[in-house]
Amino acid sequence: MNPGDWDNELHSWRKHPDLHGWMWQLYLAKGGTYRRFNCRCVQLTLEDLDRLEMDIVTNRLPFTDGVFFGWSDGSEKEDDLAFVTKARAALQAGEYVYYMADY
Repeated sequence: MNPGDWDNELHSWRKHPDLHGWMWQLYLAKGGTYRRFNCRCVQLTLEDLDRLEMDIVTNRLPFTDGVFFGWSDGSEKEDDLAFVTKARAALQAGEYVYYMADY
């Protein structure tokens, strides 16, 4: 997937703020500068997916809250790991994988 090519959505979440918080931290670590991580993208690499998978499995997604966010309750783990599997396959097929928040 290339930036702006949103016709090829790989995965979608609804009201999973802890995953959003993890992606926001990744965005900032990669040089993102916007204080609000809304309608912003962060590109994911295989290394990012390895870290994400480890944080999901060990329950280390950062607690994140805010207006419109809802809450993460732990029931998302299986779905999150399914995303990691799909994202790895997409990267190995030469695709780009991005997370974009829209709240």
